[in-house]
Amino acid sequence: MKNRLTKISFLFGIILFFVSCNSTKRVADDEFLLTENTIDTGVDSINANTLKPFLSLKPNSKFLFGIPLKLYIYNWGKPKPDSLFVDWLKKNPNRENRWSNFLSERQLKNLGEFYVDIHEGRRKNGEPPSIITDKKLEQSRERLKSWYWNRGWFDAEVNYDIKKDTLNQKAKVNYKITPNRPYIIDSISYNIASPVADSVYNTIKPMALIKEKQLFNSQNFEGERLRIEKYFRNHGLYHFDRDYISFIADSLNDNSRQLDIELNIKNREKKVLDTAFQVPFKVHKISQVNVFTDYKNKSKYIAKDSVSYNNITFYAEDRVKINPKILADAIFIEKGQLFSDEKRKNTYNRFSNIRIFDYPNINYQKDPRTPGEDNLIANIFLTPKKRFGFTPNFEVSQSNIQDFGIGVNTSFLARNAFHLADILELSFRANLGSSKDAASSQDQFFNITELGGNLSLSIPKILFPFTQSIIKKNMQPFTRATYGFNTQQNIGLDRQNHTLKFDYNWKPNQKISNRFSLLDFQFVNNLNINNYFNIFTNSYRDLNGIAQDNIFEVNANFIDQDTGNLIISSGTDGFIDQVQNNEVDLEVEEQQLFNSIVERKDRLTENNLIIASNFNFDYSTRENIDDEDYYQFRSRFELAGNLLQGLGSALDLNKNDNGDFTLFDVPFSQYAKVELNYIKHWDLGDQNIIATRAYGGIALPYGNSRSIPFARSFFGGGPNDNRGWQPYDLGPGKTNGVNDFNEANFKLSFNFEYRFNVFGNLNSALFVDAGNIWNVADNVTNKDATFDGFQDLEDLSIATGFGFRYDISFFVIRLDFGFKTYNPGDPEQRWFSDYNFRNMVFNFGINYPF
Repeated sequence: MKNRLTKISFLFGIILFFVSCNSTKRVADDEFLLTENTIDTGVDSINANTLKPFLSLKPNSKFLFGIPLKLYIYNWGKPKPDSLFVDWLKKNPNRENRWSNFLSERQLKNLGEFYVDIHEGRRKNGEPPSIITDKKLEQSRERLKSWYWNRGWFDAEVNYDIKKDTLNQKAKVNYKITPNRPYIIDSISYNIASPVADSVYNTIKPMALIKEKQLFNSQNFEGERLRIEKYFRNHGLYHFDRDYISFIADSLNDNSRQLDIELNIKNREKKVLDTAFQVPFKVHKISQVNVFTDYKNKSKYIAKDSVSYNNITFYAEDRVKINPKILADAIFIEKGQLFSDEKRKNTYNRFSNIRIFDYPNINYQKDPRTPGEDNLIANIFLTPKKRFGFTPNFEVSQSNIQDFGIGVNTSFLARNAFHLADILELSFRANLGSSKDAASSQDQFFNITELGGNLSLSIPKILFPFTQSIIKKNMQPFTRATYGFNTQQNIGLDRQNHTLKFDYNWKPNQKISNRFSLLDFQFVNNLNINNYFNIFTNSYRDLNGIAQDNIFEVNANFIDQDTGNLIISSGTDGFIDQVQNNEVDLEVEEQQLFNSIVERKDRLTENNLIIASNFNFDYSTRENIDDEDYYQFRSRFELAGNLLQGLGSALDLNKNDNGDFTLFDVPFSQYAKVELNYIKHWDLGDQNIIATRAYGGIALPYGNSRSIPFARSFFGGGPNDNRGWQPYDLGPGKTNGVNDFNEANFKLSFNFEYRFNVFGNLNSALFVDAGNIWNVADNVTNKDATFDGFQDLEDLSIATGFGFRYDISFFVIRLDFGFKTYNPGDPEQRWFSDYNFRNMVFNFGINYPF
């Protein structure tokens, strides 16, 4: 009760502080602070919120609960702080003498600059009061009239009235709009000077954005100009642009409110010497494509080597060092084609994606060999990037594994190593660390090590037969092969990890991305399984508790004489053997707990061999990085072990004691895994965003496996998941995180965030996270951990909290504070039992979680 009163008092104090702030502190006596705009649109189909962004005069932005935080920040900054500081210092001679004796002249100057910076910073990051002025009111009126005019209400009337609160110097403005009757398009006529332009336009005329009996809308006219320009320039009209298009609107009479529209497309304008004249537009074809593969300096460039492939001529000063077939796949401009802006754009994008050239330069020139046919020669100038690159990095680190660590991470890059426009990358990382918990001699300061490396090769082509007709070159195809190796010493189980991947990537369009991993190989080799109970301390505590309850049956050699606990690892392994050999008689509940401990130990210490294939699909309507009104759907489908299972008998593979096929004495994993992820953002304006995510994943073992490898299982908690729990602390089910690293093979997660700007680059968010992990259709029998039906959805944990995000242009630093709101693992009080700052979970992340 006392804690609850403290929280209420704290919240009340914050609210009281903001309420007590004076929002009109910087408002002059004869001025009024705008608090609200209301708009009577005069048309039922027009929402007032649609018009408010166009007003010049807007109220100050609101923070939570309608608090104008940015205005308060501005008001806290004093005007002319430099002169204020000097006046304050000189107002009292004794004060100036005291400060001069206490600080040096330079320190006193710095103090003054600090004072100035504080107040100027407040005014810069805050928001000045929105003062009602006649000028801004008139600007708002004209903007509203312009908005209606552009949508067919040519004589709309806009009036406003001001409701003043003279006591508090605040006011509201109400705009009343009388639209009158709109203008309708009655007929459309066409005046196209060039026969070629007229013929091309007739092919797209039925799809025109401007139609008869349609309400006049200036946006449709501008959209039609852009549509015509785009189509013409993609169908041979090289010299055409939108400035040749104009519209004339003629009102039949004011009473009819009908318009006759005339579309005009002029001839091409040319100028020879001082004489200007017009000529009809012509359709231009590409007669030749030239590619200069090592272009550097126009004045000195002399091509000494050339190669022709697929009607494209490749030139080089020395010799053509890249396979012409690979380069041709990046070029969408072809001999005999009509000139096309889209083909040029696709060529630009493809050469940028393969990353071995600077941004290309593409120009067209009239072919002098065919003066009467107006053919064009396309010249593509490619400037190679530096062939080799080397990047060394040094870092100092600290974590819950190591007290202190130093590391080096270097990468080497070679472009066009195999003359396939390829990129070969080799990276190496090494880390030396110190840990008091390391399973090694304490005489050495650096007692833990980690080494790793990656080798990858990327080629801008799908290296698989019979795919060229399906995955076309405009889909930006890539093949990527990667091998990775990592080994640890005195860290955990001293794990060695080998990975080998062979991926195909392609984008059918701007919204869809695909990746197919033909081979996703992973071999995990645990070299120090005797260290298991030093890492998984919860499992050791439970096993030791069972031993203590049956101490008289436990072999004395397994007990540490000083502590009375099981010795790791000889004692723990010996006690496990005793129980499995029926030398210790356990109670039913003890036996169940013992079986769970042993099953988990066997699973987490066994070596894993995963040979899988997977497919990733990504669909996003996001147009650019600034677009915050979009949705995204991601899915991943993975199958592992099927090929080896099918060939097990034919290859005469050995079997272990459990009857599972083994390869290199390791049972390979066999499972099916599906992940679905849906993200939706709503842009509410003024940097207010609602972001949501729904995620579901399941991995089902079968055939050669009874469980999912730890590396491919699911976990809950952390900065990108349920932020009220640390990573691996959540679940499974209602077990309340009984293990050190909790994971399972089924996961549901739902997230909600309301994001808003505080001031400047500092943003904030309120969030709700819900989710959990469960075991399903595997060898776990604990009912509290398994998902057996919809009734287990009551195990969805809920966290709420708030966060701060600082935008540094190229990435976002994120600090989130999560509170356990509903804990399914607490049988006594699931709601708000740990809802306090003492149990708050601090999450640090880079960029947004979704």
